[in-house]
Amino acid sequence: MDVAELGAWLRLSLTPGIGNAGARQLLAAFGSAQAIFEQDASTLRQLGSDRLADALLTEPATLADQLQATLDWLQGADNRRVVTLGDTGYPPALLDIEDPPSMLYMLGALDPWAPAATNNAAPCIAIVGSRNPTPQGESNARQFARVFGEAGLCVVSGLALGVDGAAHDGALLGGGTTMAVVGTGLDRVYPKQHLALAHRIAQRGLIISEFPLGTPPLTANFPKRNRLISGLSQGTLVVEAALKSGSLITARLAAEQGKEVFAIPGSIHSPLSRGCHALIKQGAKLVESAQDVLEELSLPQLSPALTAEADADGHPADDPLFAAMGYEPVSLDALQARTGLATAELQAHLLALEMAGEVARLQGGLFQRMARG
Repeated sequence: MDVAELGAWLRLSLTPGIGNAGARQLLAAFGSAQAIFEQDASTLRQLGSDRLADALLTEPATLADQLQATLDWLQGADNRRVVTLGDTGYPPALLDIEDPPSMLYMLGALDPWAPAATNNAAPCIAIVGSRNPTPQGESNARQFARVFGEAGLCVVSGLALGVDGAAHDGALLGGGTTMAVVGTGLDRVYPKQHLALAHRIAQRGLIISEFPLGTPPLTANFPKRNRLISGLSQGTLVVEAALKSGSLITARLAAEQGKEVFAIPGSIHSPLSRGCHALIKQGAKLVESAQDVLEELSLPQLSPALTAEADADGHPADDPLFAAMGYEPVSLDALQARTGLATAELQAHLLALEMAGEVARLQGGLFQRMARG
């Protein structure tokens, strides 16, 4: 893409009142972004209102700075690119969603939609969930993603704290690839705690945004980007979610796009299970293992060794404390009643298991066994 073409696409995206739908209408009428701005006022008014025509004829005040910032960004050391509707590198799956973005900014080594790689793109699965998951929820996200990565799937998520970050990390730990769809410009990382994770994703995966460089983490942008997370994926897995979680927006969008929705059930007492349980009541597939997802999507099955690794929690079979704990959060008093252990002995045992990463200490004096990744 040359400078003039890039400038025309940026101008189109920055013109107020156009949006993705308006951009598609204009492109269909005139054939290219540059051609739009070669039209006179009367021609533009035939397609829309006087207000729309006036907006197109007025160059956005920020255009020159935005163009220079984009050109500077593209010269960076990483794999950086801008793709637009109609480019061969534009994700084909996004052309089928209701509101495909007119421009996408991409950063990373993964380039599955390049002409030479189109037929080799890995199947994608989205993993989303709470920004404040339970230790078990975070472990589930990482373990499912790790197995998906080992099975050759690309894990898609949103780089948020909690489940998103664990999903990206798990996919990379499994030797797979991952895509992060973000709600800011690609010249910044949000949240800042994921700066190192973002660098890892860029080295082996891909970070995508529809927002111009310099876009801050505006609240309205995150629900908007969720349609891209679901749109890029063959299915969406919700790990943990409250009833008002943004993850349920992603799940709803996936269903509207004709994609499969999966949910991991949890404790009936946990607020973070209620979103998943609501999805299951609405028809989402209840899943207990990565194998369940692969079977539903008719993707290559995992080997028995991988399935065992995904499903087994890895705890010592002869430790009676794990049987007493079950899988839901449990109090010290309840454990003492179930095991008959003295308080000091039980606390010492729990501390040792906590230090070993086998047990998590939750708020309210509760404990929960952890699935080992």
